[in-house]
Amino acid sequence: MIPRFVQPSGKTLIKFLSVAWLVLSGAAPVSAQITAFKQAVAEAASENEGVSAFYRDSGYKAIWTGKDAESMERRSALFNALSLADLHGLPQDRYKVEALKAQMADVRSVRDLGQVEAALSQIFVKYARDLQSGFIKPSTIDKDIVRKITRPESNVLLSEFANAKPSAYLRQLAPASSQYRALLKEKISLEQLLAAGGWGPSVPVRKMKSGDTGRDVIALRNRLIEMGYLNRTATSQYDSSMQKAVEAFQRSHGLEVDGVAGTGTIKEINKSVADRLKSVIVALERERWLPRERGKRHILVNQTDFSAQIVDEGYVTFQTRSVIGKNMEGRRTPEFSDEMEHMVINPSWYVPRSIITKEYLPKLRANPNAVSHIEITDSRGRRVNRGAVNFSNYSAKTFPFSMRQPPSKRNALGLVKFIFPNKHNIYLHDTPQKHLFAREVRAYSHGCIRLSQPFEFAYALLAHQEENPKDYFHSVLNTGTETKVPLKQKLPVHIIYRTAVVTNTGKAEFRKDIYGRDAKIWDAMRRAGVALSAVQG
Repeated sequence: MIPRFVQPSGKTLIKFLSVAWLVLSGAAPVSAQITAFKQAVAEAASENEGVSAFYRDSGYKAIWTGKDAESMERRSALFNALSLADLHGLPQDRYKVEALKAQMADVRSVRDLGQVEAALSQIFVKYARDLQSGFIKPSTIDKDIVRKITRPESNVLLSEFANAKPSAYLRQLAPASSQYRALLKEKISLEQLLAAGGWGPSVPVRKMKSGDTGRDVIALRNRLIEMGYLNRTATSQYDSSMQKAVEAFQRSHGLEVDGVAGTGTIKEINKSVADRLKSVIVALERERWLPRERGKRHILVNQTDFSAQIVDEGYVTFQTRSVIGKNMEGRRTPEFSDEMEHMVINPSWYVPRSIITKEYLPKLRANPNAVSHIEITDSRGRRVNRGAVNFSNYSAKTFPFSMRQPPSKRNALGLVKFIFPNKHNIYLHDTPQKHLFAREVRAYSHGCIRLSQPFEFAYALLAHQEENPKDYFHSVLNTGTETKVPLKQKLPVHIIYRTAVVTNTGKAEFRKDIYGRDAKIWDAMRRAGVALSAVQG
């Protein structure tokens, strides 16, 4: 269970209140005290324009340091939330709680009180923003993590908080998605496992299959039992129950499901609880980066799972395998969100400039008739006679032509593509290379996302605007003509990268960090102060 917010001991707060009330009841005139307080708040809050604006607009009214019950409730709620920051995978030391408590204990003047007032607001804003939208800037981790992070203005946060129930307001700052809540529960579960010693000894890395016996099989058996994939048994043979357990493990880790414990499967089985916990903590931060409103109906592409889904009201109503960008510079599929606007049936493939200059131009220099299935066109779209061009005269910078592959079953985009206009020129599409979908790791494209079942994907999209989507789709397809079909309702598309997910059944699943992005994020989180915790049940 996720722990509820609990009241802090309050010793520092009680001392602070006692000193603060003595300061405010001092000999100085009330007007002078108010002026000194306002000046101190204004000076201390000046480094944050939003905080300054909040106090200017409210006439520098204290929301933290008053002796009223509301102020006390806000302070208690804030310190309580900060004490549980690591529950969300946030770096506890980022909020300087002990330094803040010391500052409160040292209040000796109205000026000190004003500085504490501003300090509490600034810490509140930092925590609120971190919990709402993450504490790491994605673009500093990897240029292909292209997330538009919406951070609320400081004055808006403070104004909302000042007029709300403090504890309730702080609780609702975290993402409200079912995935975030499920990840929190998984984090606690893994922390308890870590405290209990994990999943026991690792398994020797060698191939094991049905019928095998011996110590290595026993080691595998014990590990599968501890991980919850196999009921307790004394067997020393790789029997049918163990084979089914291996298949279940493979399925929940995105591996080829063959029931054979090969070296790849054993390496994943040997991943430690700490490794899985890191993935979950990174997933929490990633979840904070995503838009709060995903769309009641949306498309979700998880790169590490090599899958594309249509999600309706939180439930996956369609899923297909996908191929993503190859793991090399310039080809990795970026992460971003956008809106799908239309599909193109019988598409032409307009070859990207990078492919023309890096791949095709060298071939054309050697042989003008190379890649003959691709048309070469001039700036007006007219077809160019290859025999009349000396391709050796051109460099990557000076090559003046475009290249286009007309609609056909051999077209690189297949027979349909799905467009959500974006600066990355990424889209979903069919492909003639169907054999790639049978592979465990499917990172082969130039960056776009290929679908195993593009026709069925199109039917599902068209079902919301056509009475018979399949017949409609094929009536257009059979013309052989390039045709743009607008979607009457734009559909949000979220291209994510998640190595840890929790299914609707509450089962945690893990995937390989194919591009190494999660390792970069974890390193940044670790440097910021996030640490793995082992907690008792």
